[in-house]
Amino acid sequence: MKKLLLALVALSLGLAVLSLSLFKQFLETPPNAQGSDVILEIAPGESLKSVARQLAKTGLVTSADKFYWYARAQKAESKIRVGEYAMRTDMTPQEVLQIILAGKSMERPVTIQEGLNIFEVADIFESAGLATRKDFLSLVRDPSFAHQLLGERLSSLEGYLFPETYKVTKYTGARGLIKMMVDRFIATYKEVPEHLMTRHQLVTLASIIEKETGAPDERPVISSVFHNRLTKGMRLQTDPTVIYGLFVSTGQWNKNISKADLLRDAPYNTYTRVGLPPGPIANPGRLALMAAARPATSEFLYFVSRNDGTHVFSKDYDAHNRAVRDFQLNRKAREGKSWRDLQKKK
Repeated sequence: MKKLLLALVALSLGLAVLSLSLFKQFLETPPNAQGSDVILEIAPGESLKSVARQLAKTGLVTSADKFYWYARAQKAESKIRVGEYAMRTDMTPQEVLQIILAGKSMERPVTIQEGLNIFEVADIFESAGLATRKDFLSLVRDPSFAHQLLGERLSSLEGYLFPETYKVTKYTGARGLIKMMVDRFIATYKEVPEHLMTRHQLVTLASIIEKETGAPDERPVISSVFHNRLTKGMRLQTDPTVIYGLFVSTGQWNKNISKADLLRDAPYNTYTRVGLPPGPIANPGRLALMAAARPATSEFLYFVSRNDGTHVFSKDYDAHNRAVRDFQLNRKAREGKSWRDLQKKK
């Protein structure tokens, strides 16, 4: 009887050693020596068991149960983070868990160009599957959220979503995206030279400069025109503010504004009202912010497009009228250079 008991103990110990050996082999051996790329997505609320099953299903581990118990032993249940993870099937289960616990989710670049408004930015993020347009705009137009990010109670974060190429994850979310852009604005604004405007006024002016700029090196000169007009108490008379105001009131973009639109008084109509509009009309970049704070020294009060992205600048109304006649009323000067013509060439 005693010999039988000893034999059973020895057998149990042997099986335990074998089990440990097999488990160690599982942890240290990749499922596939050749290796292939796999993207593991861990969604919000996903349990450790479901993650383990997904790993087995995608060929990243050979046993969901073994991975589950190994991860539990590492106290991983409370450490798993939502995200997309780039894996390979030639990784060991130990390496797989390390990546998941590190929380280094896959990043994708998304570019926001200078001069886009909040509605256009919302469309970009929705198209990229990063946030819904509705959620994004709701947060952007939340005064309490604006106050939280900027310390000002603004009706909108228009102007403060800094244009840049950002690396974001699928689960960054609307709130995270907006905070990232506003933080970048705050960092950039610290580089702006001292000026006599409030921050909101400067950003508003910079947004107009951005929308009027075709050639980047003209920004300081365009800025000088607006500064000169503001100093003289003249109306800014800039079409982009009217276009933006019409969209805010109607929900429809119309770049071909009419004379009636210019005569109809509204908060963003700089043809009927003196001074800056209530707020920015787009999100300016660094150079536009710098130009708003440090305009070129000039006596220019007018500018008109040459139809090629550059402008003719004038000091008086007569010279401006001549430029309008030469470049806007002259059909030959405009031929092939309309917005539709330029789009056809792309």
